[in-house]
Amino acid sequence: MATVAELLQPVETDLEALLSDLRSLIGAGHPILQAAAEHLFSAGGKRLRPGIVLLLSRALSTGGDLSARHRRLAEITEMIHTASLVHDDVVDEASTRRGVDTVHSRFNHRVAVLAGDFLFAQASWHLANLDNLEVVKLLSRVIMDLADGEVKQGLYRYDTGQSFETYLEKSYCKTASLIANSARAAGVLSDLPEARLDDLYRFGRQLGLAFQVVDDILDFTGSDQQLGKPAASDLASGYLTAPALYALEERPALAGLIEREFSEDGDLEQALELVRSSQAIQRSRALAEGFANEAREALTWLPASESRSALLALPDFVLSRLY
Repeated sequence: MATVAELLQPVETDLEALLSDLRSLIGAGHPILQAAAEHLFSAGGKRLRPGIVLLLSRALSTGGDLSARHRRLAEITEMIHTASLVHDDVVDEASTRRGVDTVHSRFNHRVAVLAGDFLFAQASWHLANLDNLEVVKLLSRVIMDLADGEVKQGLYRYDTGQSFETYLEKSYCKTASLIANSARAAGVLSDLPEARLDDLYRFGRQLGLAFQVVDDILDFTGSDQQLGKPAASDLASGYLTAPALYALEERPALAGLIEREFSEDGDLEQALELVRSSQAIQRSRALAEGFANEAREALTWLPASESRSALLALPDFVLSRLY
């Protein structure tokens, strides 16, 4: 199966340019914030979100060229994503991300919160300067969704009565909204008709949901190294994802362990065993596969190109993380 780097190969030089542009966009004037942002952009990461924007932009362009506005949209997408990670890490009290110290553990909580705010503000400023109201609305919506998803996640901790719909909404807000709306925005900048914009949005939405469900499965099946964080950390924190919600339908005993917040010795291990011995992982896998297939179908109309091939391979790449 292709790696992320291989899939993003058609826009590899675009992504390198994007990183150096991001460093200059963040700009001097705030030495600590600049140091925090530098640290983030050099911390690696897959650059999947701006990569998708760049691949779509190239796939939609008649000569395969990129406009300055499409490049800027990819940069804004990465800024928004990075800002949300900084804030997530503070909320989750995570000490590392992708094996690198998080901003708040390298500097402090205050700097991390300000660095996240700074990046959101920078993104908003550059977004306004695209002079396209439709794109401004799409990406502003993403910033609202990210905050909404984080709040919802906090409100529903250890709540065994939450609906599957609530889980999907939260997953959309936290993961899929940015991919869906930035994909649609790339189409807006390419002057596509409404029906095609809907296709781009659907591609991003279903791909984002597949990505989140796969992440949620890996919380139960992955190793600490593979996850970059302790396995079962979502469950331990009271975040109920697809596997836990499916398992609750089959194993009512799980509800008691969750509701007492795994306060007794062996509770978490017992809960993991209940999830793993049920059909929950298989059902979650089928859910992710359904989302991935829908994402692929949404883009079949794109004209043949290297970028199109990469985009159509992305859903399989997302699923391949499970095997």
